[in-house]
Amino acid sequence: MNIASPPLRPLVLLHGWGLSAAVWQPLLEHLDPRRSVCVPDLPGHGKAAPAGSTLAGWADALLPTLPGHCVLVGWSLGAQLALELAHRHPERIARLMLIGASPRFTAGEDWPHGLPGATLDDFRAQFDSAPEATQRRFVALQSLGDRARKSVSAALSGSLTPADGAHQAALANGLQLLADTDLRALISGITQPVRLLHGREDKLMPLAAAEWLADQLPGGRLSVFGQSGHAPFLSRPADCAGLIEGFADE
Repeated sequence: MNIASPPLRPLVLLHGWGLSAAVWQPLLEHLDPRRSVCVPDLPGHGKAAPAGSTLAGWADALLPTLPGHCVLVGWSLGAQLALELAHRHPERIARLMLIGASPRFTAGEDWPHGLPGATLDDFRAQFDSAPEATQRRFVALQSLGDRARKSVSAALSGSLTPADGAHQAALANGLQLLADTDLRALISGITQPVRLLHGREDKLMPLAAAEWLADQLPGGRLSVFGQSGHAPFLSRPADCAGLIEGFADE
């Protein structure tokens, strides 16, 4: 007698600041075509409408797009959104896969694992006056340290949300979220199993931030990619796809 295999859990891929859902294309090519995969644009990015200036507002705007009992795969700002969604709507989220993640982007007296506040303030000021140049700088930071730096940079550049009149205010809100968000207080309440993927050479969100998350999350596990920067799913898409799908169906 044939025993039917259990259905594959659906995936939802949440991209990072300034990009669009198109950034996931290299990873999508390595996922099982039988699996349901949802790749929404973040609020105010790509073709998505803005959703205010709070992480909770962005999470609630994304909620209707999520299939039930899904696995959230969040990268960078998308990882923070995934944590917020898991905290606010735990009944909808089966598991979390966090790539290039940190609970807090900005360093402080009690948080050394981030960018100095002055650096981020300067970045935001530059975005207000020269948004396209600032996006190029951000792409360069994300690809630093990666053995496939040129191809990662090209993939990121080709997936940018244009910093035009229709998007600039929402993108600026996203930068404000990166500056202000601190999720450390809710981490111990995340009940879903969590897998973290991080590039050892990540210059944007230090590996120490992911190590902290792995220690603090009740179900956290960390895999580190050597010679990879902030976007290992672009430089090693097959390896990342294998880990994501293996974890999704455990």
